[in-house]
Amino acid sequence: MECISIFDMLKIGVGPSSSHTLGPWRAAELWIKELKKANNFDKVETIRVDLFGSLSLTGKGHATDLAVMLGLSGADPEYVPVESINSIIETIKTSKKINFNNEIELDFDIKEQIVFNKKFLPFHANALVFTAIIHGKPKKHTYYSIGGGFVVEETRKNSKKNKEIFKTFPYPIQLGTELLEHCKNLNLPISELVLENEKSIRNEDDIDFELKRIWNTMLECMYIGCHTEGNLPGGLNVRRRAHDMHNKLKGELTYNNPQEWLETIRKTEVKFRQILKWVSCFALSVNEVNASLGRVVTAPTNGSAGVIPAVLMYYMVIENHDADFESIKKFLLVAGEIGSIFKKGATISAAMGGCQAEIGVSSAMAAGALTELLGGTPEQVLMAAEIAMEHHLGLTCDPIGGLVQVPCIERNSMGAIKAINAAELALETNPENVKVPLDKVVSTMWETAKDMNSKYKETSEGGLAVGVNLVDC
Repeated sequence: MECISIFDMLKIGVGPSSSHTLGPWRAAELWIKELKKANNFDKVETIRVDLFGSLSLTGKGHATDLAVMLGLSGADPEYVPVESINSIIETIKTSKKINFNNEIELDFDIKEQIVFNKKFLPFHANALVFTAIIHGKPKKHTYYSIGGGFVVEETRKNSKKNKEIFKTFPYPIQLGTELLEHCKNLNLPISELVLENEKSIRNEDDIDFELKRIWNTMLECMYIGCHTEGNLPGGLNVRRRAHDMHNKLKGELTYNNPQEWLETIRKTEVKFRQILKWVSCFALSVNEVNASLGRVVTAPTNGSAGVIPAVLMYYMVIENHDADFESIKKFLLVAGEIGSIFKKGATISAAMGGCQAEIGVSSAMAAGALTELLGGTPEQVLMAAEIAMEHHLGLTCDPIGGLVQVPCIERNSMGAIKAINAAELALETNPENVKVPLDKVVSTMWETAKDMNSKYKETSEGGLAVGVNLVDC
């Protein structure tokens, strides 16, 4: 049974896409480790990277080629200064050299050595083949970016959904029913059960440290998005909206940093009509940062990174002004567990399942987490997650211009609002009256994903992505 940590679901990285940016970046790092393990790294004469399927079709818009170069250069997506990314890429382009893992200088012409192949490899829609020429002979490694920043090698593709090698938890969970059974037997809320599993692989101080780092990244991301104006990069000339929305909402508020910003908003009386505007502003801010190669947290993906921060901010700003780190901790623990159930039972990759696998899952994660904080039972938590996903089933992924902008950014706002609504509905419903359990909606989502036409799975070959005048955008 797969045991996926919440830190597998909530990863810090650089936008705009977990599957098309963070995944390829990590794949490049894994390849370098393989070369070193085989004592081949120092023998490399030249390198080449082939991108296949969705990585090829929307790779330019998702900065896949840039992510590959950054990974090959030895930059870490969690810590690289985002303001240095453009200079690193520009140096590689102009010099036609790459400092391989920041150790060996190799000739590198991006036009020749990163190749976009439109065909799909049989296992997964997001494939990369790394080739190293050693003593004049090619040595190849194939990797698959399977969503949410998860990467697997071809040699480990042991099932149709590629079950990675995960930790073993004392309370293993594959299905929602198993989660509820553990909670019932131990008389624990979901957050405490998940914490017990996490404590089996790391101590609680480390868990708290990482959760604080994740939350601080989310908060900083919202802050940056709300204080940055102008157009997004990529050619669509999409104007940032969070900045203008935020200015109208905040009025004369004053502060100096993200934490002061949060506390100032919490002390301000928010009018009823402003509540949804604030939620939308928080969600939009994150994904505008994501679209501009900023640092975000996969939740469960980059393209859906705005939903969970927006809903958590809603709780802290609207529902509970006294909420502290313990509330944040519970929220993220529950959200991560719900996300893992969807990953194990279906997919979180838009290239495999459309946008239902991203915004739908993030909305379900946020809905369930909010429900626990609002006093819901474990049964109501899963009911909220089910309601949120139920109303995202069949959602396609058809980004205009291959960019994670239209309709992706707005969808985070909609996913956050649906999550709040789903939580309220679950709290007003007796679990005994549930007609569709969470496990049913997970399996239905996977069946829907398999039935969905491939052109609606992050290829920009269908839906909104075709027939739109990009000049007007």
